Amino acid sequence: MNLVSSAKTAFVSALLAGLLGFVSIHSASAQEVSEEHLKAARAAVAASASTTSLDNILPEIGEKAKEQLITNRPDEADKISAIVDEATISLAARRRDLEDEVARIYANVFSEEELKTIEEFYKTEAGQKLIRETPVIARSMDQAARVWTNGMQRDLSAEVAKRLKEAGLE
Repeated sequence: MNLVSSAKTAFVSALLAGLLGFVSIHSASAQEVSEEHLKAARAAVAASASTTSLDNILPEIGEKAKEQLITNRPDEADKISAIVDEATISLAARRRDLEDEVARIYANVFSEEELKTIEEFYKTEAGQKLIRETPVIARSMDQAARVWTNGMQRDLSAEVAKRLKEAGLE
């Protein structure tokens, strides 16, 4: 997985974690969503490319399974790889289940009208640019947060040392 993909995965994971947290907090008030509401949610998810980074989950699980199984039977690496690849491909159709679950999360968080607005936005030039630039934004935000954190740690240490000295506690 390259850095751009990792950053996008982190961003989308954070977004989904936030949505999941919101949904779990508000699940008592969650109601059944209509088919039209769910349809709007699916369209918003598709337009926003929100689940693109989730495409690698099953292949990554397959690779981990291969590594583990081949460690136990390195003499059968080719057969194990073929079996795991076949099994992985056979489960690929279930990716739609995850897509449906994300759509339900969106439907529980956003109204049908909001979902239509989200879909419309992501179909605009600005929306498409946001999708393209999200990995760059996520990397830049991460770098800015690290620099800020380092500066804050340095400044806090200096401020505490100064105050301890003033209090005679150095």
